[in-house]
Amino acid sequence: MEDVSGGTPGACSKNKKPRHLLTYHHHPYQGQGRHPPPPSPASDPQRETQAVVLYTTSLRGVRRTFADCCAVRAALRGLRVAVDERDVSMDSALRRELQALLAARGRGFSLPQLLVGGRLVGGADEVRRLHEAGELRRVLEGAPGQDPAFVCGACGGFRFAPCPACDGSRKVFVEAEGRARRCAECNENGLVRCPSCCS
Repeated sequence: MEDVSGGTPGACSKNKKPRHLLTYHHHPYQGQGRHPPPPSPASDPQRETQAVVLYTTSLRGVRRTFADCCAVRAALRGLRVAVDERDVSMDSALRRELQALLAARGRGFSLPQLLVGGRLVGGADEVRRLHEAGELRRVLEGAPGQDPAFVCGACGGFRFAPCPACDGSRKVFVEAEGRARRCAECNENGLVRCPSCCS
């Protein structure tokens, strides 16, 4: 992974609030597992807050997909909105979450995908058309704002951190059983979503 923040993690003055790079700080999902369920049109709490969710990938294997993710991220950054960016290449649960969301709408899997207030806006082409027509700002109306220059001091803008329960090893020792078990707190890479900027 590369740090595209351009700043020094953790560096903020006493009088300035931290500024996060494309992260969203307020998730209404507590006690429901590591990741929220796919949004539903009727009852998604994100609809009320106009939360902006962007599914992306940090893998460069398919150049067009990576470029599209970067373009949508840059457009949202330019409009200064807080974004809950979910990198499906870092966590298979996020990939399954997006697959279920798209399947429910009769759409095939593709990246990036933008949701605003629980409503699926679409992929790179849809976002590009809206942005060029000056309509993307209207779609994002009511979304939480965010200074695009901020970088999370805890994760450096990567939105993931090593699991505190197993230190990223994916195994925890159970004394009662006298053996190690697979850690239930982290994903397949021994990571959890950053508790500072994705909580």
